[in-house]
Amino acid sequence: MGHKFSDFRKANSLVEDKDFGRLIYAHGYKAIGVIFLRYPFPERNRISQDLVELVRQQNKKLIGCFVKVTPQRIRIGRMP
Repeated sequence: MGHKFSDFRKANSLVEDKDFGRLIYAHGYKAIGVIFLRYPFPERNRISQDLVELVRQQNKKLIGCFVKVTPQRIRIGRMP
């Protein structure tokens, strides 16, 4: 991870690192929100389109949430 942890408190974070959830839930790092991307290589061309649609539909509901986005589904949960 190339970010300073303090940066995660300023805006929603877009991540692909599956260990990031552990930092949030188990170690208590704070963030405004996290969007966790899980796309296999053949479907990565959909990421930008799916993210635009997610933000268009959910907008401010994403604040304070940990969002897991895959090509098949979007799961939104509140952060601790």
